[in-house]
Formats: sequence, C-alpha cells, structure tokens
Amino acid sequence: MSYILALDQGTTSSRAIIFDPEGTIVGMAQQEFPQIYPQPGWVEHNPNDIWQSQLSVANQALQQCGLLCQDIKAVGITNQRETTVMWDRTTGQPVYNAIVWQDRRTAGECDRLRSAGYTHLFQTRTGLVLDAYFSGTKIKWLLDHVPHARNMAAAGQLCVGTIDTWLVWNLTNGRQYCTDLSNASRTLLCNIHRHEWDEELCALLGIPIEILPSIVPSSGIVGETDLLGTSIPVSGLAGDQQAALFGQVCTEPGMVKNTYGTGCFLLMNTGKDAIPSTNRLLTTVGWQLKHDCQYALEGSVFVGGAVVQWLRDELGIIQSSSDIEALAEQVSDNGGVTVVPAFTGLGAPHWDPYARGTITGLTRGSNAAHIARAALESIAYQSADVIHAMERDAGMDLKEVRVDGGATANNLLMQFQADLLGVPVIRPVVHETTALGAAYLAGIAIGHWSDPSVISELWQIDKTFEPRMPRSTALELMEIWTAAVERSKGRRQKS
Repeated sequence: MSYILALDQGTTSSRAIIFDPEGTIVGMAQQEFPQIYPQPGWVEHNPNDIWQSQLSVANQALQQCGLLCQDIKAVGITNQRETTVMWDRTTGQPVYNAIVWQDRRTAGECDRLRSAGYTHLFQTRTGLVLDAYFSGTKIKWLLDHVPHARNMAAAGQLCVGTIDTWLVWNLTNGRQYCTDLSNASRTLLCNIHRHEWDEELCALLGIPIEILPSIVPSSGIVGETDLLGTSIPVSGLAGDQQAALFGQVCTEPGMVKNTYGTGCFLLMNTGKDAIPSTNRLLTTVGWQLKHDCQYALEGSVFVGGAVVQWLRDELGIIQSSSDIEALAEQVSDNGGVTVVPAFTGLGAPHWDPYARGTITGLTRGSNAAHIARAALESIAYQSADVIHAMERDAGMDLKEVRVDGGATANNLLMQFQADLLGVPVIRPVVHETTALGAAYLAGIAIGHWSDPSVISELWQIDKTFEPRMPRSTALELMEIWTAAVERSKGRRQKS
C-alpha cells in the first residue's frame, strides 16, 4: 500500500498525520511549540521552532505506524494562515520572529489605509477587509523595522512568506520558493481574480513585488524533499480552513463546512464565482486544481469552544470541558437565559470590536445548568448568524452543514445547530478534516486519487443530526438571540 503524509502546522502545535488510500488515519504525532508575547497585542513564533517541530512529528508519525519513508508517496501541507516569516535567502535563517495572525501591531497602519480611502480597492481586489489579521501589513512592518531589511530586499537577499512557504523552502533545502493561491489570497497583496500579486497594492504597502514567492496551484508537485530518507514529492498546499473545506469534500457551490474550535470558521463553496460580500463576510480562494479555481465566502466566530473554557476556568461550574453536555442536559431548555460571549468583541457578520459579553434573561430560578446550556447554544447562534449572511450573499439556500472540530463531539450542540438552521448537520467519521484536505490535494496531484469525485466516495458519515424543532420556534429563538446581541454591542469607542 501507499500512503500520504499531511503536515498540519497550527498556531500552537505542529502535527503530522498519515492517511491510507481510503482516507483512514494510520499514524499521527503532535508537538507543541512556544508562544512569544513581546508586549500586549503582539504574538510571535520562532520560525525554527515551527520547522523543527514539524520535521520531528513527521518522523514520529512514520515510526509510530511502522512505515518506511518509501511508503510515503506524497506530502501535503496545511498551515495557520496569515502568519508571516521573513528570512535570509543566503543563510536560510529568519531575520525576525514570525508575526502571528493574532498579532495586532499593525492596526494603526490599517487605520491609515482606511482613512486614506483604500478600503474599497483592497476589498474588490483581495476580497478582504483592511485588518491587522492579514499578512500584508505584517510584511511592511518587518521591512520597516528589521535592520537592513530593505537593503537586503533590494539586493535580492530576502525571502518572505506565510508558513507554507517557509515549510516548502526547508523541505526542499531552499530549492523551491512558493505559496499556493489559497494562502496568497490571505495576504492583502493578491488579486484573487487574476491569481497574481497586485502591483498597486504592493506599492501602497511599500512591498517590492520581487521579494514575494511564486504563486502555485493548491494541488501540484512543487518540489521534492529528501529529509525523510528518500525523495518524496511535495504536492499539496492549502491554508487550514480551505483545507478543511476540501477535506469535507465541499466541492460543489452552496456546500458549507463549520469548524468548531476555540472559535468557529465557516466557509461556503461559491464555485467559480468570487462573490463580493455585502454582509461583512470575506471573499477568499478555496483552492486551485490546475487551472480550476474554486472560491468561498468565509465568516469567523471569535468565541466558540472558548466559552466552554470560560465556564471551566473563570466560573468554575464544570471541572473539564467534556462535563458541559451533562450539565446542560439537566434542564430541558435555557430557562430564558441567553449568553452572548463577546469577550473580545463580535466577529462576522457584526465586526464590533467594542462589544462585550452579556448574560440576559436571568431570574431567581436561573442556575448553572441554564447558563451552561445557554453558553453551548451561543456557539450555534453565532454560527447561524454567519450562515444566514452567507445565504444572503450567495443567493442560495443551505441544504446541509458538514462539521468538524473538537466541539462536534457534543451531541446536544450539534442537534441544536440543526434545529436552528432547519437543515441536517453532518459529522464525518474522520474529524481531522484539515489534514485530510491537505492529503487529498497532495494525492490528487500524483494520481493517488484521480479527482474530487473519487474522494467524495471516501467521505463517510458518523452521525447526521436532523432538525426536530418547528421553524416557528427556531425563528422566535433567533429573534431573542438578536435582541441579546444588540444589548452586547459597543455604543461608543472605549479606550
């Protein structure tokens, strides 16, 4: 048998997962690496920590399942998006720590660009909002603040890219310098309609276009690595949420996946159309297979599973995250309690950084079980807000939602999500859909799987949650939720 190795490089850990031809996991290893917080609002990683941890888990996964490197036919990479690395082309060493997607140091630069009237230009060409979240202003900051960086760039000595670019560079011993279109689309520098770096946007940010990596399809051989003991093609690249969309085999327009983690990331496949959002969502590249580019609408919920951690760590009403389902099931409903977990503001489609968490509807009879149930339900309500915005943008009605992530183990949450949306919520057998998507992209490139129709047949359902709640009840609940959200919103800018 032959196998595909997926490298899943995340924000707090690096993982390696090996899949067999049926898309089943046969080996997996994970290693955390340090987080660096130089000052409030700044988040960094040591790029060498990322690389060494990723290489280490790849070898561990092979050893775990007793496979030889010759058994691995291709490597796929999926990565934390937007995090930016700059390194010396000659030595291969970073010139500064990686600036992580969570980092807010360039918020002032984004304010400047908005004030100068560039919001519409960036949105129409990149599909993104002007925010420090994305890579472009991080690259500008590095060029402006790393000693001699601009001189090195002018001399052709500088490389910069997202984590996929850094991993490919190291896997190929510096022979390949590239990024895939899905990662490029998260930089504020890529024209997602022309699939190329945008000279005007680069100029606005003072970034020489020559220092940027080449843009390649998400599925295709970009180089070979011999670091595992034999020559293996690197043939799949995708940002983590796009990889999860592909791993869930959402390959037709209108198909939606939701990843329930610390936050929630919802993506809808919009096919060959890059639909501009009028509901404050992001328009992004899903993936590119040869010349076939699929687009997506994306919305992010800032606090998903993190609300359960809050109940555990701050309120102390549960001992472990897994306890919440049993506690919430002690009551038949939330007793009129609504929790809006806007601890760091509200994400899509509200984008209110000044909103704050609220609990409404409390009475003398409200207890810990009611609060636990309302907290769980808040994850589903926030996801429903994003999905309804997607339906409006795309002009199409949802048929089902495919779900992954740790919180999908909670049957109560999944059933409530189906009830709110009025469509089936489907949980697959393989939960590691991000890594699976990278493996599928890599395998298709080498003919391991012939095309997406084949992987559709491999995708297996663990459980389908059918809606049970009358639609009139669901709509009433959404109205109560909307009123609670309005109470949580910021009324004025606060320091």
